[in-house]
Amino acid sequence: MQDTVTTSALLDPSHSSVSTQDKSSTGGHTSSTGPQPSKPSITPVSAKSRNPHPGANFHRMRRIIAEDPEWSLAIVPLLTELCIQHIIRNFQKNPILKQMLPEHQQKVLNHLPPDLPLAVTANLIDNENYWLRCCMQRWPVCHVAHHGGSWKRMFFERHLENLLKHFIPGTTDPAVILDLLPLCRNYVRRVHVDQFLPPVQLPAQLRPGDQSDSGSEGEMEEPTVDHYQLGNLVAGLSHLEELDLVYDVKDCGMNFEWNLFLFTYRDCHSLAAAIKACHTLKIFKLTRSKVDDDKARIIIRSLLDHPVLEELDLSHNLIGDRGARGAAKLLSHSRLRVLNLANNQVRAPGAQSLAHALAHNTNLISLNLRLNCIEDEGGQALAHALQTNKCLTTLHLGGNELSEPTATLLSQVLAINTTLTSINLSCNHIGLDGGKQLLEGMSDNKTLLEFDLRLSDVAQESEYLIGQALYTNREAARQRALNRSHFMSTITANGPENSVG
Repeated sequence: MQDTVTTSALLDPSHSSVSTQDKSSTGGHTSSTGPQPSKPSITPVSAKSRNPHPGANFHRMRRIIAEDPEWSLAIVPLLTELCIQHIIRNFQKNPILKQMLPEHQQKVLNHLPPDLPLAVTANLIDNENYWLRCCMQRWPVCHVAHHGGSWKRMFFERHLENLLKHFIPGTTDPAVILDLLPLCRNYVRRVHVDQFLPPVQLPAQLRPGDQSDSGSEGEMEEPTVDHYQLGNLVAGLSHLEELDLVYDVKDCGMNFEWNLFLFTYRDCHSLAAAIKACHTLKIFKLTRSKVDDDKARIIIRSLLDHPVLEELDLSHNLIGDRGARGAAKLLSHSRLRVLNLANNQVRAPGAQSLAHALAHNTNLISLNLRLNCIEDEGGQALAHALQTNKCLTTLHLGGNELSEPTATLLSQVLAINTTLTSINLSCNHIGLDGGKQLLEGMSDNKTLLEFDLRLSDVAQESEYLIGQALYTNREAARQRALNRSHFMSTITANGPENSVG
């Protein structure tokens, strides 16, 4: 009551002073017995003057005081936002996505953690931004162009590759890879594995008398258990188009042994059966794996009459003439367009077999035989084949001990061939006369765009004039491309109905 009176006095001072005067006049005089405690007098308020209008007396207003002093109605989240937050927190247990509106789906995907189990996200989430975050979290360097421009495809291809590179036969559970197949089979189109680990072998205990000074440290013995067998993996990838393999071990350090780098016969037979059954395979690469003639023929035999194979790369191996003859047979029994046998042991007989097949081939557009030793006998055979071949566009014969006789026949090819666009004769012994003959052949050629003669003992003047002829051919090709594009754009603008008549 006292607080009420005080508040009333603060709100209406004149009312408080009048009440004091009324009190003194009523008493008549001041008591002589000493100061008496004054009692607050309450002036009755008439019914008419009590709260004449709302808000007149602020002390009579009811107020709701929040427990949180920063509470405000403006920051209360909407029910929709609360539901989205709940879905994000419980997405692993209850993945709700397809039932939501598109704008709500986007909010959920933007806040989902990228480390959710693949069993939940693989066949449910197609949003590229989510898989972009997954890739950037795991790998600091990402080249999505190598994976068809798809972040989801890149994630599953690289994830599968990491599992294969660290798989140890006899130690790693095969279910680690097989359980992933139902999740990634629709997205993996390329598998590139540059390492296959061998099984763990315990060091053999040497008994007295076993050590011999005549034993060779470089002898290689095939392990009793081979590398990971790709049969079930390749069969489970229904859209596999490219298989790029290297049977090698990286960063072996002090544990180096020759058998770590051995591509065994059991590996070869298993791989051959796997690629033969893969009817979607377009590109097959098996490089730097010590593949010899016998293993190459096993691989090539499995690729005969393959329905869609377009590129075969067996470079940087130990393939000789017998393996080259197998490759020549493949040219006649497949739709192969690119063949790469670079850095092998192919000599003149192998090159002659390839030339015989090339003379009648109508599919191959690129042949790479660099860093072999076919010499002039093999080079002349290939030059004779190019006089009748009408499809090859790229030929690489760098580092093959070629000399003037090969250049003489190639000059005749340049005068009549209208399909070759790139020839590489670098690191050979073409010589001054050979360079002059190639220059003479280039005077009648209108289609060759690249001709590499570096380190081939060709005169500087001949090399310069050949370069001028190549420049003329490139400019003519550029003009033809521009005219063709202009013609096609004109047809598109006018419509097919206006282009006739």
